[in-house]
Amino acid sequence: MIEIVDSDRCIGCDICVKVCPRDVFDSGDDGLAVIARKSDCQTCFLCELYCPVDALYVSPHAELDDEVDSEQLIAQNLLGSYTRNMGWSRGKMGGTDKDPTRQLRILNRVGRENTQEAGGQGIGNRQ
Repeated sequence: MIEIVDSDRCIGCDICVKVCPRDVFDSGDDGLAVIARKSDCQTCFLCELYCPVDALYVSPHAELDDEVDSEQLIAQNLLGSYTRNMGWSRGKMGGTDKDPTRQLRILNRVGRENTQEAGGQGIGNRQ
């Protein structure tokens, strides 16, 4: 479950807001990401994978709300650790163009754009 968005590291890019399939994050008044619906987190790690500055920590415990300390996580180099364990660096690694999740997001975006250009007559929007 998502535990921390480190406001000292977050750059307000909203990538975590966009990649989260459960809409867990919102963009705060200061432009930084905030955890708005923590209990909706499905522990998929997409937010942590795509964060370009390692500002997030997702606990591997999907059903537990862990008590975590931001300073301790930083000292133990755990912010962004899932990303590094997967071989990614700063949100991307060589070969991410072959990542199926990224490909699905691109196809979804292209499909939405095509639907808008066609006046809303895409798949799922038939009348």
